[in-house]
Amino acid sequence: MIGGSMVSDEKNTIENVIILGTGPAGLSAGLYAARADLAPLIFTGTQIGGQAALTDRIENYPGFPDGVGGNELADLFQKNAEKFGARLEYDTVTKVDLSSRPFKIKTYSNEFNAQTLIITTGASPNKLGIPGEEEFLGKGVSYCATCDGWFFKDKAVVVVGGGDSALEEGIFLTRYATTVKIIHRRDELRGSKILQERAFNNPKIEFIWNSVAKEIKGNEGVQSIMLENVKTGESSEIQADGFFVFIGHTPNTQIFQSQLDFDAKGYIQVNRNYHTSVPGVFAAGEVCDPVYRQVITSAGMGAAAAIEATRLLPNY
Repeated sequence: MIGGSMVSDEKNTIENVIILGTGPAGLSAGLYAARADLAPLIFTGTQIGGQAALTDRIENYPGFPDGVGGNELADLFQKNAEKFGARLEYDTVTKVDLSSRPFKIKTYSNEFNAQTLIITTGASPNKLGIPGEEEFLGKGVSYCATCDGWFFKDKAVVVVGGGDSALEEGIFLTRYATTVKIIHRRDELRGSKILQERAFNNPKIEFIWNSVAKEIKGNEGVQSIMLENVKTGESSEIQADGFFVFIGHTPNTQIFQSQLDFDAKGYIQVNRNYHTSVPGVFAAGEVCDPVYRQVITSAGMGAAAAIEATRLLPNY
Protein backbone atom coordinates (compact mmCIF):
# COMPACT_ATOMS: atom_id res chain seq x y z
CA MET A 1 0.00 0.00 0.00
CA ILE A 2 1.08 3.62 -0.49
CA GLY A 3 -0.37 4.94 2.76
CA GLY A 4 1.28 3.61 5.93
CA SER A 5 4.93 2.82 6.45
CA MET A 6 5.92 0.89 3.35
CA VAL A 7 5.04 -1.33 0.43
CA SER A 8 6.27 -4.86 -0.14
CA ASP A 9 7.13 -7.16 -2.98
CA GLU A 10 8.05 -10.83 -2.75
CA LYS A 11 11.69 -10.14 -1.96
CA ASN A 12 12.12 -6.77 -0.31
CA THR A 13 10.50 -4.23 1.94
CA ILE A 14 10.35 -0.96 0.05
CA GLU A 15 10.06 2.32 1.90
CA ASN A 16 7.80 4.98 0.43
CA VAL A 17 10.22 7.79 1.24
CA ILE A 18 13.78 7.76 2.50
CA ILE A 19 15.33 11.05 3.57
CA LEU A 20 19.06 11.53 3.93
CA GLY A 21 19.93 14.12 6.56
CA THR A 22 18.37 15.65 9.65
CA GLY A 23 19.00 19.35 9.21
CA PRO A 24 16.10 21.78 8.79
CA ALA A 25 15.45 20.52 5.25
CA GLY A 26 15.49 16.84 6.18
CA LEU A 27 13.33 17.13 9.28
CA SER A 28 10.84 19.42 7.52
CA ALA A 29 10.64 16.93 4.67
CA GLY A 30 10.08 14.23 7.27
CA LEU A 31 7.27 16.19 8.87
CA TYR A 32 5.42 16.74 5.60
CA ALA A 33 5.91 13.18 4.39
CA ALA A 34 4.75 11.84 7.76
CA ARG A 35 1.62 13.97 7.70
CA ALA A 36 0.90 12.43 4.28
CA ASP A 37 0.86 9.04 6.05
CA LEU A 38 4.04 7.85 4.32
CA ALA A 39 6.00 7.05 7.50
CA PRO A 40 9.28 8.34 6.04
CA LEU A 41 12.57 6.81 7.12
CA ILE A 42 15.18 9.46 7.92
CA PHE A 43 18.88 8.68 8.21
CA THR A 44 20.52 10.98 10.73
CA GLY A 45 24.13 10.82 9.62
CA THR A 46 26.57 12.12 12.18
CA GLN A 47 24.84 15.36 13.20
CA ILE A 48 21.14 15.75 13.99
CA GLY A 49 20.11 19.29 13.16
CA GLY A 50 22.82 19.92 10.59
CA GLN A 51 24.82 23.14 10.74
CA ALA A 52 21.95 24.92 12.48
CA ALA A 53 22.54 22.76 15.54
CA LEU A 54 26.04 24.21 15.80
CA THR A 55 24.70 27.75 16.13
CA ASP A 56 24.55 28.91 19.72
CA ARG A 57 21.53 31.14 19.20
CA ILE A 58 19.16 31.45 16.24
CA GLU A 59 17.23 34.71 16.26
CA ASN A 60 15.93 34.87 12.70
CA TYR A 61 13.58 31.88 12.68
CA PRO A 62 9.92 32.92 12.89
CA GLY A 63 8.06 32.14 16.09
CA PHE A 64 11.00 32.65 18.45
CA PRO A 65 11.17 36.39 19.22
CA ASP A 66 13.65 35.76 22.03
CA GLY A 67 15.76 33.42 19.92
CA VAL A 68 16.28 29.69 20.24
CA GLY A 69 19.35 27.53 20.63
CA GLY A 70 20.38 25.59 17.55
CA ASN A 71 20.20 22.26 19.37
CA GLU A 72 16.84 23.14 20.88
CA LEU A 73 15.38 24.04 17.49
CA ALA A 74 16.68 20.80 15.99
CA ASP A 75 15.09 18.86 18.85
CA LEU A 76 11.75 20.58 18.24
CA PHE A 77 11.96 19.80 14.52
CA GLN A 78 12.67 16.16 15.33
CA LYS A 79 9.82 15.82 17.84
CA ASN A 80 7.38 17.40 15.41
CA ALA A 81 8.32 15.00 12.61
CA GLU A 82 8.25 11.95 14.88
CA LYS A 83 4.86 12.93 16.31
CA PHE A 84 3.31 12.29 12.90
CA GLY A 85 5.17 9.05 12.21
CA ALA A 86 8.58 9.89 10.84
CA ARG A 87 11.17 7.28 11.83
CA LEU A 88 14.79 8.22 12.54
CA GLU A 89 17.52 5.71 11.82
CA TYR A 90 20.74 6.54 13.65
CA ASP A 91 23.03 5.44 10.85
CA THR A 92 25.06 6.91 7.99
CA VAL A 93 24.46 6.16 4.34
CA THR A 94 27.61 4.93 2.61
CA LYS A 95 26.36 4.10 -0.88
CA VAL A 96 23.32 4.64 -3.09
CA ASP A 97 22.26 3.09 -6.38
CA LEU A 98 19.94 5.40 -8.31
CA SER A 99 20.06 3.47 -11.58
CA SER A 100 16.59 1.97 -11.15
CA ARG A 101 13.61 1.97 -8.84
CA PRO A 102 13.33 1.07 -6.11
CA PHE A 103 16.50 2.93 -5.20
CA LYS A 104 19.02 1.01 -3.14
CA ILE A 105 20.42 2.62 0.00
CA LYS A 106 23.32 1.07 1.88
CA THR A 107 24.37 2.15 5.37
CA TYR A 108 27.06 0.99 7.74
CA SER A 109 24.68 -1.59 9.20
CA ASN A 110 22.03 -2.47 6.64
CA GLU A 111 20.51 -2.10 3.18
CA PHE A 112 17.23 -0.41 2.29
CA ASN A 113 15.01 0.21 -0.72
CA ALA A 114 13.00 3.32 -1.49
CA GLN A 115 10.40 4.37 -4.01
CA THR A 116 11.43 8.01 -3.56
CA LEU A 117 14.53 9.63 -2.11
CA ILE A 118 14.96 13.12 -0.67
CA ILE A 119 18.57 14.26 -0.34
CA THR A 120 19.19 16.84 2.39
CA THR A 121 22.82 16.13 3.20
CA GLY A 122 23.75 19.81 3.35
CA ALA A 123 27.05 21.53 2.70
CA SER A 124 30.04 21.93 4.97
CA PRO A 125 31.85 25.26 5.28
CA ASN A 126 35.46 25.05 4.25
CA LYS A 127 37.71 25.50 7.26
CA LEU A 128 41.21 26.85 7.68
CA GLY A 129 42.37 24.07 9.98
CA ILE A 130 44.34 26.38 12.23
CA PRO A 131 44.78 26.16 16.02
CA GLY A 132 41.78 27.57 17.91
CA GLU A 133 39.30 27.18 15.05
CA GLU A 134 37.51 24.19 16.52
CA GLU A 135 38.06 25.27 20.12
CA PHE A 136 36.28 28.60 19.64
CA LEU A 137 33.51 27.44 17.30
CA GLY A 138 30.38 29.11 18.61
CA LYS A 139 32.53 31.21 20.94
CA GLY A 140 33.61 33.79 18.40
CA VAL A 141 34.37 31.59 15.40
CA SER A 142 31.57 31.48 12.86
CA TYR A 143 30.89 30.59 9.24
CA CYS A 144 27.63 32.57 8.92
CA ALA A 145 27.37 36.32 9.38
CA THR A 146 23.61 36.33 8.86
CA CYS A 147 23.25 33.79 11.65
CA ASP A 148 25.67 35.26 14.17
CA GLY A 149 26.37 38.87 13.22
CA TRP A 150 24.05 40.35 15.83
CA PHE A 151 26.15 38.87 18.64
CA PHE A 152 29.05 41.12 17.62
CA LYS A 153 27.29 44.41 18.01
CA ASP A 154 29.82 47.14 18.87
CA LYS A 155 32.68 44.62 18.66
CA ALA A 156 35.67 44.13 16.39
CA VAL A 157 35.58 41.22 13.96
CA VAL A 158 37.89 39.62 11.42
CA VAL A 159 36.80 38.09 8.12
CA VAL A 160 38.92 35.64 6.12
CA GLY A 161 38.39 35.39 2.36
CA GLY A 162 38.51 37.37 -0.86
CA GLY A 163 35.51 36.23 -2.90
CA ASP A 164 31.90 37.33 -3.11
CA SER A 165 30.89 35.54 0.10
CA ALA A 166 33.62 37.19 2.15
CA LEU A 167 32.73 40.63 0.80
CA GLU A 168 28.97 40.19 1.15
CA GLU A 169 29.26 38.87 4.68
CA GLY A 170 31.87 41.45 5.61
CA ILE A 171 29.62 44.27 4.44
CA PHE A 172 26.72 42.70 6.33
CA LEU A 173 28.77 42.58 9.52
CA THR A 174 29.32 46.34 9.41
CA ARG A 175 25.70 46.67 10.51
CA TYR A 176 26.80 45.47 13.93
CA ALA A 177 30.57 45.53 14.36
CA THR A 178 32.63 48.62 15.02
CA THR A 179 35.38 47.39 12.66
CA VAL A 180 35.61 44.59 10.11
CA LYS A 181 39.11 43.59 9.07
CA ILE A 182 39.18 41.41 5.95
CA ILE A 183 42.25 39.20 5.65
CA HIS A 184 43.21 38.03 2.18
CA ARG A 185 46.21 36.00 1.11
CA ARG A 186 46.64 38.01 -2.09
CA ASP A 187 46.83 41.71 -2.87
CA GLU A 188 43.66 41.79 -4.95
CA LEU A 189 40.18 40.43 -4.46
CA ARG A 190 38.35 37.73 -6.42
CA GLY A 191 34.89 39.15 -5.67
CA SER A 192 32.72 41.04 -8.12
CA LYS A 193 33.58 44.66 -8.88
CA ILE A 194 30.40 46.06 -7.38
CA LEU A 195 31.01 44.27 -4.09
CA GLN A 196 34.62 45.42 -4.09
CA GLU A 197 33.52 49.02 -4.54
CA ARG A 198 31.03 48.74 -1.70
CA ALA A 199 33.63 47.22 0.59
CA PHE A 200 36.33 49.75 -0.30
CA ASN A 201 33.90 52.61 0.29
CA ASN A 202 32.69 51.32 3.65
CA PRO A 203 34.46 53.22 6.45
CA LYS A 204 34.20 50.28 8.85
CA ILE A 205 36.08 47.87 6.58
CA GLU A 206 39.86 47.55 6.53
CA PHE A 207 41.84 45.13 4.35
CA ILE A 208 44.92 43.24 5.44
CA TRP A 209 46.61 42.04 2.26
CA ASN A 210 49.01 39.20 1.52
CA SER A 211 48.26 37.65 4.88
CA VAL A 212 46.90 34.43 6.33
CA ALA A 213 45.53 33.59 9.76
CA LYS A 214 47.78 31.19 11.63
CA GLU A 215 46.13 30.89 15.05
CA ILE A 216 43.06 32.01 16.97
CA LYS A 217 43.78 32.92 20.57
CA GLY A 218 41.49 33.58 23.49
CA ASN A 219 40.15 32.44 26.82
CA GLU A 220 36.41 31.85 27.03
CA GLY A 221 36.05 33.44 23.61
CA VAL A 222 38.10 34.82 20.74
CA GLN A 223 40.46 37.62 21.76
CA SER A 224 43.12 37.89 19.06
CA ILE A 225 44.32 36.49 15.74
CA MET A 226 47.89 35.63 14.81
CA LEU A 227 48.73 36.55 11.20
CA GLU A 228 51.58 35.85 8.84
CA ASN A 229 52.49 37.93 5.80
CA VAL A 230 52.93 35.46 2.93
CA LYS A 231 55.50 37.68 1.19
CA THR A 232 57.70 38.74 4.07
CA GLY A 233 57.03 35.94 6.56
CA GLU A 234 56.46 38.56 9.24
CA SER A 235 54.11 37.64 12.08
CA SER A 236 51.64 39.98 13.73
CA GLU A 237 48.76 39.86 16.18
CA ILE A 238 45.48 41.75 15.93
CA GLN A 239 42.74 42.05 18.52
CA ALA A 240 39.30 40.71 17.61
CA ASP A 241 36.12 39.49 19.27
CA GLY A 242 34.86 37.53 16.30
CA PHE A 243 36.45 35.46 13.53
CA PHE A 244 34.40 34.72 10.40
CA VAL A 245 35.63 32.33 7.73
CA PHE A 246 34.24 32.60 4.18
CA ILE A 247 36.39 30.49 1.93
CA GLY A 248 33.55 28.56 0.36
CA HIS A 249 31.31 25.59 1.11
CA THR A 250 31.57 22.02 -0.06
CA PRO A 251 28.22 20.30 -0.64
CA ASN A 252 28.05 16.83 0.87
CA THR A 253 27.47 14.93 -2.35
CA GLN A 254 30.29 12.41 -2.56
CA ILE A 255 28.07 9.32 -2.67
CA PHE A 256 25.95 10.76 -5.51
CA GLN A 257 28.79 11.47 -7.92
CA SER A 258 28.19 10.22 -11.49
CA GLN A 259 24.53 9.50 -10.63
CA LEU A 260 23.05 13.02 -10.57
CA ASP A 261 23.60 16.30 -12.39
CA PHE A 262 25.59 18.99 -10.57
CA ASP A 263 26.25 22.66 -11.20
CA ALA A 264 29.68 24.18 -11.72
CA LYS A 265 30.17 24.54 -7.96
CA GLY A 266 29.30 20.93 -7.20
CA TYR A 267 25.76 21.50 -5.90
CA ILE A 268 23.00 19.11 -6.94
CA GLN A 269 20.94 20.59 -9.75
CA VAL A 270 17.21 20.73 -9.14
CA ASN A 271 14.32 22.27 -11.01
CA ARG A 272 11.86 24.70 -9.48
CA ASN A 273 10.05 21.78 -7.81
CA TYR A 274 13.22 20.26 -6.31
CA HIS A 275 13.33 17.31 -8.70
CA THR A 276 16.87 16.17 -9.52
CA SER A 277 17.96 14.69 -12.84
CA VAL A 278 16.74 11.25 -11.69
CA PRO A 279 12.95 10.85 -11.50
CA GLY A 280 11.89 10.06 -7.96
CA VAL A 281 14.97 11.67 -6.40
CA PHE A 282 14.61 15.11 -4.84
CA ALA A 283 17.06 17.45 -3.12
CA ALA A 284 16.53 20.29 -0.66
CA GLY A 285 18.53 22.60 1.56
CA GLU A 286 22.17 23.51 1.27
CA VAL A 287 23.09 20.46 -0.82
CA CYS A 288 21.43 22.29 -3.71
CA ASP A 289 21.40 25.89 -2.44
CA PRO A 290 24.63 27.91 -2.74
CA VAL A 291 22.80 31.23 -2.35
CA TYR A 292 20.60 31.58 0.76
CA ARG A 293 21.80 28.90 3.21
CA GLN A 294 19.30 29.81 5.94
CA VAL A 295 17.31 27.63 8.32
CA ILE A 296 14.01 29.02 7.07
CA THR A 297 14.79 28.56 3.37
CA SER A 298 16.09 25.04 3.91
CA ALA A 299 12.98 24.13 5.88
CA GLY A 300 10.76 25.44 3.11
CA MET A 301 12.70 23.54 0.46
CA GLY A 302 12.41 20.34 2.48
CA ALA A 303 8.65 20.76 2.82
CA ALA A 304 8.29 21.38 -0.91
CA ALA A 305 10.41 18.34 -1.79
CA ALA A 306 8.24 16.13 0.43
CA ILE A 307 5.06 17.45 -1.18
CA GLU A 308 6.52 16.65 -4.60
CA ALA A 309 7.47 13.15 -3.48
CA THR A 310 3.96 12.62 -2.14
CA ARG A 311 2.45 13.67 -5.46
CA LEU A 312 4.70 11.31 -7.34
CA LEU A 313 4.05 8.17 -5.28
CA PRO A 314 0.49 7.37 -6.41
CA ASN A 315 1.85 6.90 -9.93
CA TYR A 316 3.95 3.95 -8.87
